[in-house]
Amino acid sequence: MTRKQRHAEYVNCPVEATLDVIGGKWKGAILFLLMEETKRFGELQKLLVKVSQRTLTNQLRDLEADGLLSREVFPQVPPKVEYSLTEKGRSLHGVLAAMRDWGMENIVRHKD
Repeated sequence: MTRKQRHAEYVNCPVEATLDVIGGKWKGAILFLLMEETKRFGELQKLLVKVSQRTLTNQLRDLEADGLLSREVFPQVPPKVEYSLTEKGRSLHGVLAAMRDWGMENIVRHKD
């Protein structure tokens, strides 16, 4: 997938390329939640209490288009849709764990 980088002056910057894929208000949280296990749309929406249905749908579509997660639809009524990480998505485990650790050490623990 060809994508426009966020900053033209950082063309071909691997850090920017990564942030382009996992950046966004909810993408990191979605990926982190899916590291644990496969989840249904409703489960993700309940865990991400402030996300709108439309935003969650768009973020999931972006992550799927980038090959980080797979979407499985079960033919039943009401529809059942499950999201899980692909191999490429699971390869972000170390990155997300490092981000979690950094956030805990530098932000969460230091709030007044």
